[in-house]
Amino acid sequence: MVLIIINTVHARSIETDKWHDKYDRHFKKYSKRYFGPHFEWRWFKSQGIAESNLDEDAASPVGAKGVMQIMPDTFDEIQQQNPTYLALDEPRWNIAAGIYYDRQLYRKWRKPLPSEERLFLAFSSYNAGYGRVLKAVKRTHKKDYTWVEVKKYLPPETRGYVSRIATLMDSTSRHRQTDSRRFSDLFK
Repeated sequence: MVLIIINTVHARSIETDKWHDKYDRHFKKYSKRYFGPHFEWRWFKSQGIAESNLDEDAASPVGAKGVMQIMPDTFDEIQQQNPTYLALDEPRWNIAAGIYYDRQLYRKWRKPLPSEERLFLAFSSYNAGYGRVLKAVKRTHKKDYTWVEVKKYLPPETRGYVSRIATLMDSTSRHRQTDSRRFSDLFK
């Protein structure tokens, strides 16, 4: 619970001066490529903020690297399908690989779920691993599960991670005066 509060307190709209727009063209390009032209690219920028604060030199203690904090082995697997993704350390390819991986995970959650619930499950899988999220789904003992039911069985770090992404998107929506639905309401 404390982790969620800390992440929410530090979340700011992705369109403020705190977050640069240096990589926006990559977020836009690869979200369009892998999710289609009408998908909100800011979800992935919010994820990049949650992962690394958009720091291209970020490195985790377990070896994840770059803006999207991708593990080298995961990048190698992605690169086999996308040989033009030249280097994990290059922000363009790091972002492209992260969004490609999001798409792979998103497609695994094909149940008739609303789009944002599938996205939350994909982000959870990105953070905690697909197998761990699948176990959380099974623990709900429901055929027609929802994000709210699944999140109870996920680690606090993962709930905080997805909550931070949703909070960043809420801030952005309010900043742009768009959709009044608050994604962070799904985390209460």
